[in-house]
Amino acid sequence: MNLYTDSELSDDIRRTRLYQGAVFTYSPGPSALELCQFARELIEEAFSPLDPLRVHETLPAEKCAGILAELKPRFIHHPRSKEIIKRMLEESGCDLEKTYFDVPRMRTAYPDDYLSTGIAYAFHPHRDTWYSAPACQINWWMPIYDLTPDNCMAIHPQYFSRAIKNGSRTYNYHRWNLESRYNAAQHVKVDTRVQPRPEEEIELEPQVRIVSKVGGMFLFSAAQLHSTVPNTAGVPRYSIDFRTVHLDDVLGKIGAANVDSACTGTTLGDYLRSTDLAHLPEEALALYSDGTESQYVPNSPMQLVEAGNQSAR
Repeated sequence: MNLYTDSELSDDIRRTRLYQGAVFTYSPGPSALELCQFARELIEEAFSPLDPLRVHETLPAEKCAGILAELKPRFIHHPRSKEIIKRMLEESGCDLEKTYFDVPRMRTAYPDDYLSTGIAYAFHPHRDTWYSAPACQINWWMPIYDLTPDNCMAIHPQYFSRAIKNGSRTYNYHRWNLESRYNAAQHVKVDTRVQPRPEEEIELEPQVRIVSKVGGMFLFSAAQLHSTVPNTAGVPRYSIDFRTVHLDDVLGKIGAANVDSACTGTTLGDYLRSTDLAHLPEEALALYSDGTESQYVPNSPMQLVEAGNQSAR
């Protein structure tokens, strides 16, 4: 795996390298720091008067889950979050007319077994492509508070071109939105939702843990196998991630090779153009349509609202 630090390569070349398994890291920029500061303000307001980095010491996990169930959607859907993302992409050399992004997620990883399911799901080793992500999806990730090697995220690059027996064949994104996404906050002790997992033993080593500064970004392909590091740092990890696709790559079906994904449906309907928040054009979405999008529709307006409000995948 090639690791690029503060690269000045164009976005076109960067995407090509990402599709080949490279990872790009960037020092904190003005908009990234602004997004992290905004997220901190929301976090600290939500947990006040408690210290967000100490809530696991005194706050029952059920109450923490309830706070996160309101906090995360507020951050995800806040107009300011989207406006800052636009500026981040521009600062990163993206063509805003052709770059589409999914809403930014706020992630949490608490120490030990305090809260690692549902709204604060600790992700097992997985590729986003197992979850109906397109091959051209790029993941952007950054910490909101200081990281350590014991509460960050790990990439397992030896599997980028190596197939893994997995459960993606059972996953459909449209069904997930209908049946599982909206009730994430209800899973406090045990998460019973069916998600794609490796179905063979995974060699976690070697692994790459990028410990960046607050607002320091790293970019990787949706085809990279990655996981939540078991949090033994004694403090929670709060982070932000969002995803982008480039219109030319969507239309040309350009991206990382699919070595083992068998899921159905597509996440492309969620993406918004950086300039005006318009969705991808119908002709682009039609290229990824497999008919399942019409099989799973909300039974009620409230179910649609709840599905859109949740922060879990």
